[in-house]
Amino acid sequence: MDLSDVLDAAGFEALQSASAERALSLLTGREDIVALITDVELSGKTDGFELARAAAQMRPGLPIVVVSGRSKPDPDRMPPQARFVARPCRGDDILDELRTLMTG
Repeated sequence: MDLSDVLDAAGFEALQSASAERALSLLTGREDIVALITDVELSGKTDGFELARAAAQMRPGLPIVVVSGRSKPDPDRMPPQARFVARPCRGDDILDELRTLMTG
């Protein structure tokens, strides 16, 4: 099962974006977005760490999960409220981190 299927089954509507620029556009234009899950590697010039920081500035308190199988987070690259999940992982592992962030 891919991550969007896991999220849909958990009651979330997953919006997908291949680039950080598109994701930021979605965050700007839609108030109903309740969380961000991003891979570190994205198409375009901005990576997932930069996306996470920009999203945290735009929407303080937004739950953010950053996922990667190649990069490890340097503490300066992650917003304080974000969680990192290393790949390989299951979609449920990412969902568990998201739920933890959403429930405080």
